[in-house]
Amino acid sequence: MAPPSALTIATSSVQRLMKEEASYHKELKSQESRLEKLLASKSEDENAEYSLKQERTAIEETKAVFPPLTERLEDAVHKLEDKLDAERDNGASAEEVSKAEGVITDAKKVIADARAAAESK
Repeated sequence: MAPPSALTIATSSVQRLMKEEASYHKELKSQESRLEKLLASKSEDENAEYSLKQERTAIEETKAVFPPLTERLEDAVHKLEDKLDAERDNGASAEEVSKAEGVITDAKKVIADARAAAESK
C-alpha cells in the first residue's frame, strides 16, 4: 500500500482538529450541566462549595482551550489550502481534491462559529 500523500495527511489533520473542537464543546456542555445540577441541589453538603469551585474552575479551563485551538485549526486550514494548490498542479486525484475542499469548507464554518461565539462573550 502506498503511503498517504501530503494532501491526505493535511486533510486528516484538519479533520482531527475539528473533532477535537467538537469534543471540547461537548465536554463544556457536560460541565455546565453538572454545575447547574450542583446549584439546583441546594444540599447542605460540606463539600458543596468545594464542588462548585472545582466545576467552575474546570469550565474556565475548558473555555481557555478554544482560542488556541481555533488558531491551530486556522493554521492547519491554511496549510491544507497551500497543499491543495500545490497538489492540483501535480495532478492529485479528484477524490483527494474533493475531500480536501469539503474539509476546508467545514473547517471555515467551524472557525466562523468559534469567532462568533468568542465575540458574543
